[in-house]
Amino acid sequence: MKTLVIVTHPNIETSVINKRWIAEMQKHPDQYHIHELYKAYPDGKIDVPREQALIEAHDRIIFQFPFYWFSSPPLLKQWQDEVLTYGWAYGSKSGYKAGGKKIALAITAGIDEDEYQPGAKYKYTLQELTRPFELTFEYIRADYRGFHAFYGIELNASEAWIDSSVAPFMDFLESFADKKKPASCEADFCL
Repeated sequence: MKTLVIVTHPNIETSVINKRWIAEMQKHPDQYHIHELYKAYPDGKIDVPREQALIEAHDRIIFQFPFYWFSSPPLLKQWQDEVLTYGWAYGSKSGYKAGGKKIALAITAGIDEDEYQPGAKYKYTLQELTRPFELTFEYIRADYRGFHAFYGIELNASEAWIDSSVAPFMDFLESFADKKKPASCEADFCL
């Protein structure tokens, strides 16, 4: 079964890492179903039944996005609000339609990793800053598997740096469905 990769980037044409990751996944159409939210919904009007059907049709789901204002781009939050509804994603009579689905995040961060530490400029680790995603997925009874992050693109956009992001990303995609989430997840490559 294919892994559903929900890409949320408001300007993918000018992206360097997210666009490169999409290009790499497109080499494996039998393994990845790439769903770009901003291309699917340029007007911001989400087709909720379509999105729910996509979730129901896949057992492995990756949410791929650049880290914006210590969270995700706004369309992903809107997607969560509109798609993960009471009666479908949660609630005593919902059947928890996303329950048991293996879910993870693939994040690009412009800032270097050492800036996301206690005592550093941004005070918190990326793991701490992504807790709302973890809680959301646990609330709907999905099997949250953590995240993969690639840091530092804002200060280093060389072709070599961009290319160096691909192998770890592909390794993450290939392995996340097979690994069990550890009891305590401290690393930014959190599986």
